[in-house]
Amino acid sequence: MNSIPRRTLLTVPLLGAGAALGAVAAAGPALAAPAPAAPAPTLSGAGLSSAGLPALVGTAGGGRDERLLRRWAKDTWRSLDAMTVRSTGLVSDNIDADLTGHSRHTSPTNIGGYLWSTLLARELRLITPGEARNRISRTLDSLETMEHHEPSGMYYNWYDETDGSVLRSWPGTGDPVVPFVSSVDMGWLGAALHVVAQADPSNRRRAKRLFDAMRWDVFFDRDVDVQPGQTIGGFWVEDPHRDGVELLPLFQDIPGAEVWYHTEHHYDTAVSEARMVTYLGIMTEQIPAAAYFTTFRTFPPQWDWAEMPPVGDWAEHEGVAVFEGAHTYRGLEIVPGWGGSMFEELMPDLFVPEAAWGPDSWGRNHPLHVRAQREHGLEEAGYGYWGFSPSSDPHGQYREYGVDALGLNPEGYFSDAAATDWHQGEPYPQGLDGVVTPHAAALAMQYERAEAIENLSRIETELGAYGPGGFHDAVAVGSGVIARRHLSLDQSMVLGALGNVLLEEQLHRWFGTDEVAARLRPVLEQETFRAHG
Repeated sequence: MNSIPRRTLLTVPLLGAGAALGAVAAAGPALAAPAPAAPAPTLSGAGLSSAGLPALVGTAGGGRDERLLRRWAKDTWRSLDAMTVRSTGLVSDNIDADLTGHSRHTSPTNIGGYLWSTLLARELRLITPGEARNRISRTLDSLETMEHHEPSGMYYNWYDETDGSVLRSWPGTGDPVVPFVSSVDMGWLGAALHVVAQADPSNRRRAKRLFDAMRWDVFFDRDVDVQPGQTIGGFWVEDPHRDGVELLPLFQDIPGAEVWYHTEHHYDTAVSEARMVTYLGIMTEQIPAAAYFTTFRTFPPQWDWAEMPPVGDWAEHEGVAVFEGAHTYRGLEIVPGWGGSMFEELMPDLFVPEAAWGPDSWGRNHPLHVRAQREHGLEEAGYGYWGFSPSSDPHGQYREYGVDALGLNPEGYFSDAAATDWHQGEPYPQGLDGVVTPHAAALAMQYERAEAIENLSRIETELGAYGPGGFHDAVAVGSGVIARRHLSLDQSMVLGALGNVLLEEQLHRWFGTDEVAARLRPVLEQETFRAHG
């Protein structure tokens, strides 16, 4: 089984800069596997109604589309099932397209993705309620016995899924691994445990006990310029011997609990997968609501080194001065993420009904981000397909992809490696080997349903990026080279999006309890993004 050199902290901006942090494995074999040649691009419709709401599948094709989506869900679950070790209930990080072997590493994100995918498989009648209950119970058995950081209730970044042991050397290379607790990874495991506690009565008490033990304030750094504080990337429980790392007390109320923090590493952009950690901290009342507003919508206009000058105005929310900025792209004004990827924009929205709770913020930005990604793929770059997000690299192992104009990162996430010399304001070079990932298009279904289904259908039938376990992880549309593997994180995003579409926002309903809504909705609904189409 190939190991993927993959960053677990997928978006790691420093304050005002940008850097990568995470575990990196040795490179395995390239994933070169040519697909059928792509046909000429065909453009789809605008995707938004006059009210700015998602375009829905028409009634004439509704039944046909539902059958298609259910087939995709069934095959996606097949890959997740194949990745799961029966004895531990832990899912592998990745698996080859033939659905054999285990990667010998998994993470809290992967485990969380398997938990919510199991619940959705139950609701979609891919497995029986009894099987779902037993699968979840087995996973909780492992979580209850796995070594973890007990003072905070948090789990380490990497485990061997075959026995639940903490990884201290990387599979295949033997490179040393120092146990690290990642805030963003724990966000997805925490979200999944909260969902299990609502959706699985037989396992509710156990899931809730694990969730309640988690201290989200351990990731909240108050010693920063912007107050009341920001989310930090995580901490090591042993000295990693890295620059910029300090031994600091974990909690003031637990004497002697000290860990190694990277004190310059914060998640400081609003459009980031790390906002799930902020949501969990606010809904458990472990961090203040004002923390939601300390992240950048764009960099402030006085920062003259930024890649793109923003448009916008200053506002104040919860006592925090916020520059309500946006980037301009093809006549649109959009609040950017760090790298301009669909994952940053829409993965938290799988659980938190952001567009409904923040109609003037996320309710504007999510549809615009999807539209911008579609227009980039079909019109600006001319690939004929769209959906850009960190994924397997068809020509290598793992890589960050995005739409550069939708990101704050000065170095850019591009939709293709050949575009790294491209600068804002220049025509986007045509004929590149653009890399699309199906999980990005799947996330977009919640806002441009018909367009996303058409795009995914063509990725399957025209590019051939599909197999017994559902969509392959990515495909380079120019050369036709396919990343013939499945990542459990990406497959769980695909199944999460399909579940929300087919089951009338089921993940939203499980996650958004009355108590959660009472604490989060007033925060999201008070802001107006500078986002216009």
